Amino acid sequence: MKLVSWNVNGLRACVTKGFNEYFAEMDADIFCVQETKLQAGQIEMDFGGKEYKQYWNYAVKKGYSGTAVFTKVEPLSVRYGLEEDEEPEGRVLTLEFDTFYLVNVYTPNAKRDLTRLDYRMEWEDRFRIYLSGLDRIKPVIVCGDLNVAHQEIDLKNARSNIGNAGFTFEERGKMDNLLDAGFIDTFRYFHPEQTDVYSWWSYMPKVRERNIGWRIDYFLASACLQPYLQDARIDCAILGSDHCPVVLEMEVPAVEERTV
Repeated sequence: MKLVSWNVNGLRACVTKGFNEYFAEMDADIFCVQETKLQAGQIEMDFGGKEYKQYWNYAVKKGYSGTAVFTKVEPLSVRYGLEEDEEPEGRVLTLEFDTFYLVNVYTPNAKRDLTRLDYRMEWEDRFRIYLSGLDRIKPVIVCGDLNVAHQEIDLKNARSNIGNAGFTFEERGKMDNLLDAGFIDTFRYFHPEQTDVYSWWSYMPKVRERNIGWRIDYFLASACLQPYLQDARIDCAILGSDHCPVVLEMEVPAVEERTV
């Protein structure tokens, strides 16, 4: 099974910059996007004749946030947000399949001046509790823009960014907590020491050309899925957004549903 995740930073713009071509080339079983920045009826996806089910979680605020999942395999159920009627920003989309949950997430940014850091901390706790609850039922795959560079190896200029949004000790600590709750950072599982591989770059001049980036887009997986993982990579050369896609390849787990 091939899974792809991409923060497109505006899907309507991204489809004019190579999204459809990359989508067709990847032929993923599940393709997740974040920051769709649109409302229902504002785009019609071209899947090149291939059969994909599509699920959207729109933000109430127009032109803001939003997530979507395109899948060849029809899910058993779909859940929008962490709690019923609680996600006006369209940040979480959960699809239940036979042997795992797929959670597509666009984590709130703490903002440059950290004015949203307290909210971010509270949100992180709720998100971890949510994932742990799912994991008690069946394995979980989490993908999306988690808006944090976990370790110094995950961004170009670590020392000068300590304390900045996305690299505060608080945000990094919440990622520690999530991994300690039983999840694997799949890219680091396969590439524990690899440097200079990032998934986001500022739009400032020459930043991407010089590869001054951050790795803030992830595929996480329940620890019990480790034997099924085959490869994880970051498609750094793919343009169209300030983020690039991340990819996970794995066997479909043949495990029974676990009950609490």
